[in-house]
Amino acid sequence: MSENRVCSFPPIIFPDSKILILGSMPGVKSLEMQQYYAHPQNKFWKILFAIFGEEFTTDYELRKEFLAENKIAVWDTIESCTRKGSLDADIRNEEANKIRELLENHPQIRAIYCNGQKSFANTLKLLGKDFRLPIFAMPSTSPANASIPYQTKLERWKGILEFV
Repeated sequence: MSENRVCSFPPIIFPDSKILILGSMPGVKSLEMQQYYAHPQNKFWKILFAIFGEEFTTDYELRKEFLAENKIAVWDTIESCTRKGSLDADIRNEEANKIRELLENHPQIRAIYCNGQKSFANTLKLLGKDFRLPIFAMPSTSPANASIPYQTKLERWKGILEFV
């Protein structure tokens, strides 16, 4: 598999978004489909729908409506990078997204949840440990993080309810 420069998507954010969920960089399937967390084994959408007690859907437009209704914004810490495949460990030559600028333009955001350790490390690097908002490291919803059971991930992710 060759190493290509890939670019992330624009943020999904709304005027009343209260929490920002940050990933690292969309995987191959997400880039192909131009959708956040598009890989069918990624648990991101299933976890969010379960937390809010809503019926899961694979319809991306309905997923975005769900984010709006629940005051959730989604973006990635990396704007572009070179990478073979989808693993964070293979990310090279990364350029950061303008997370601080996004937060300045959306002062209603009350907390940041990082989907995985790469996202968390990048967020701390970009914003600093003493940033004005709480920053949480969450277990990655990626299929590559299969060592943590779904139920454990679900329980940890329920913390977002504190801020919405």
